[in-house]
Amino acid sequence: MTTAGLVALHRRRRLTDRVMTVVMVIAAVAAVTPLVLIMFHVLTHGMGALSLSLLTEDPNPPGRPGGGVRNAIAGSMLMVGMAMAIGTPIAIGCGIFLSEFGQNRAGMVLRFLVDVLAGLPSITIGLFIYSLVVLPNKRFTAIAGALALAVILIPVVARITEEMLLLVPRSLREAAFALGAPRWRTVLTVVVPTALPGIVTGLMLALSRIAGEAAPLLFTSLGNQFFSTDPLQAIDSLPTRIYTYASGPFDYWHEQAWAMSLLLVVFILMVSVIVRALVGTKVTVRQ
Repeated sequence: MTTAGLVALHRRRRLTDRVMTVVMVIAAVAAVTPLVLIMFHVLTHGMGALSLSLLTEDPNPPGRPGGGVRNAIAGSMLMVGMAMAIGTPIAIGCGIFLSEFGQNRAGMVLRFLVDVLAGLPSITIGLFIYSLVVLPNKRFTAIAGALALAVILIPVVARITEEMLLLVPRSLREAAFALGAPRWRTVLTVVVPTALPGIVTGLMLALSRIAGEAAPLLFTSLGNQFFSTDPLQAIDSLPTRIYTYASGPFDYWHEQAWAMSLLLVVFILMVSVIVRALVGTKVTVRQ
């Protein structure tokens, strides 16, 4: 190839690189733009309705302005906490099995079922828990809501756990085996700690999803107008209260719905930052 041809080829490559860089930047901006717009919209509409009374008082009767959503905040925290406690061990155990012991027909079947469960509409899961728990007991309960949220959480965390464990280098497993460690100890003390940041990220994604679910809770925990932490009683939640207020006829309900949306966003961000900081500290100390 002549010198002129090499120069032309170099120019084409530089032009192609620049075009692709611009395309990637546009794609990145397009991906982030919805989040920025959502955050801006929630902040501008929700900040005006935030107040101490919103956090410390229970809802007023319909048509009477004021009141708060203390009961919904407590209910959401209770049900999300119970769902995480129920679903996390099951999901992580399932992910470990799929990653370390699932290279067979049983693993293929379980992986398929987990994928199907992950694709089920949340309202279908709510109806299932309604028929399984609510109808036999003839009452809505926080436990039923937590079970519905746990079912939503399990496939998400299980698949992310599997993917994170598969990313752990094979050499780490072989080094542990060479030292005489049994397989179960290798998994628990070498593989899982190495993949812990990714697993925690999966937990945060699942937490973000279940914290905003309203449909399954309408069929399981329903909601109420008073403060309660009894898991055997109907209990309110932020998503169901947002749905009720957003579809209601009163302007102050709409304002409080935006404020509750902002509370949900802030709660998820705070939990994500705190957990990531704790996990990052532990990983640094271990290294």
